[in-house]
Amino acid sequence: MKLKSLSIINYKNISDANLSFSDKINCFIGDNGMGKTNILDAIYYLSFCKSHSNLIDSQNINHSADFFLIQGDYEKNDTQEQIYCGMKRKQKKQFKRNKQEYEKLSDHIGLIPLVMVSPDDIELISEGSDERRKFMDGVISQFNKNYLHQLLQYNILLKQRNALLKSDTHIDEAVFEIIEEQMDNIGLYIFEERTKFIEEFIPVFQDFHNKISYGRENVSLDYVSQYQKHESLKQRMIDTRTRDFALGFSTQGIHKDELEMTLDGHPIKKIGSQGQNKTYLIALKFAQFDFLKKIHFCSPILLLDDLFDKLDSNRVEQIVKLVSSDLFGQIFITDTNRKHLDQLLKQINNNSKIFTIVNGEISL
Repeated sequence: MKLKSLSIINYKNISDANLSFSDKINCFIGDNGMGKTNILDAIYYLSFCKSHSNLIDSQNINHSADFFLIQGDYEKNDTQEQIYCGMKRKQKKQFKRNKQEYEKLSDHIGLIPLVMVSPDDIELISEGSDERRKFMDGVISQFNKNYLHQLLQYNILLKQRNALLKSDTHIDEAVFEIIEEQMDNIGLYIFEERTKFIEEFIPVFQDFHNKISYGRENVSLDYVSQYQKHESLKQRMIDTRTRDFALGFSTQGIHKDELEMTLDGHPIKKIGSQGQNKTYLIALKFAQFDFLKKIHFCSPILLLDDLFDKLDSNRVEQIVKLVSSDLFGQIFITDTNRKHLDQLLKQINNNSKIFTIVNGEISL
């Protein structure tokens, strides 16, 4: 997968940009707050129909403008793809593939495989289980359309059950039973798909971590689900319905699943240093990249935002070796100075482009 060119109008602080890219390394250099991350975010938007950092679409429009526009021209396995997104204030966004508008945005997810490593992703480690489930579900959804559909259906049913739990009027038990049976059936499918994915994902993740850390740390992932108790979700919902009424929400279901992250047998969010957390995160994202590459039979686009921050020189050296190898395809990377980028560029035979960004203005 290659992004050949990108056009941006009024996206965040990028007023107007028309860029063409190298097939290997594209570097964006500038001080903090100049717009480096906004370029990567625009590329991310064209893959996932949303911003990586701001989920309120209207807030991505430049404050002095009434609309934004992003358009990318791609090459995927010798096939040309043009992806367009435009949005006006107080209107729905338009998403088009080769000038044909999508009926459902979910139909687009997975067409342009992409992995982003961002400082914001540290929430995967530092925050609660919601972020870790989103990571797991996001990877699976990029190659399994039915999984995404079933996940959306489950969330609809969950909202319906929670609304009934908060209702002041009497609700017939039969209504609960219908919803709970559907949640059980869908939940079992989601559990099985998550289990299969994690079993395949763990050894790849551990291999990347060993390479970056010189094998000095032992890391793992542990998927924990109520379905592992070999009880039906429907029965557990029946058993806890009185308690759920009192709380006003559903305490049972795959929305309560956990993805535990450990370092040397302990929760990494409790014992990991900043550098160890960053290494763990990068290994997760590189494993995600490898997984999607095998599924799509092409290299996803890799976005690396402020990659080298908080890492010691040994880990930086290992990461540079990895990203400059043939394992990865097209890469977009940001930094505030040339030190690490020059180290990287020396290893790729000048197949690169370097852009400077000042107050949203981009120059080659």
